[in-house]
Amino acid sequence: MNERENQEMLALYAGLRVADVRDGMDWNMMHHYGSMSPAIRPLYRARAIGIARTARYLPYQGTVPSMTPDEYTEWVRWYYKEVCNYPWMEDVQPGDFVVIDQSGVDVGLMGSNNSLGGVRRGAVGYVTNGGVRDTDELILQRIPFWSAMCSQGMVQGRVQFDAKDVPVSVGGVLVHPGDVVVADGDGVIVVPRGIAAEVARYARRELEGDKAGRRKLYEALGRELDDTVR
Repeated sequence: MNERENQEMLALYAGLRVADVRDGMDWNMMHHYGSMSPAIRPLYRARAIGIARTARYLPYQGTVPSMTPDEYTEWVRWYYKEVCNYPWMEDVQPGDFVVIDQSGVDVGLMGSNNSLGGVRRGAVGYVTNGGVRDTDELILQRIPFWSAMCSQGMVQGRVQFDAKDVPVSVGGVLVHPGDVVVADGDGVIVVPRGIAAEVARYARRELEGDKAGRRKLYEALGRELDDTVR
């Protein structure tokens, strides 16, 4: 899938809510697929739609040796270079939604610095089944992020990189690279690429019907119309 194909797919989903996409999945007989666990929650009320860019991390299999603080500083440099690195970051393209399976480990694999680096490359959002840290700064920077928990710890001695651009399991959903990811205050839903166009068609129909119905209620109540009903 090239960037042009991805952008064409994202255009089909522009403005759709998670609820609309859930309906579109149901209309395609995918009732029990796609919706991540309610435990995967946004740091703040945000919306993002993107193409899945996947990475997988595992619990660290080694031991942390006894060291002085100065020795630990050198060990950390080695750890980030050799054990827990971020090779997928260089592959991020405009419109990518980064989906990270970090095996549920309570660790801040992503924080205010490296998440901002991904946004600079074009990432539209992040989701992980583990933790995220520097959350106050992430909210301040307005970086859309959905996670299972907020964490304090750094990665060393806790997780190790395993693979990129592979199927991953996050929030009870199997996510393949190239799938469509939609996230907002209702959570995260993943649409398999092969049916994404059909799902978008029915999701759009549901959204337009909802807008029309609520617009009538706005008018009856004398409310000023907003973007959700226009």
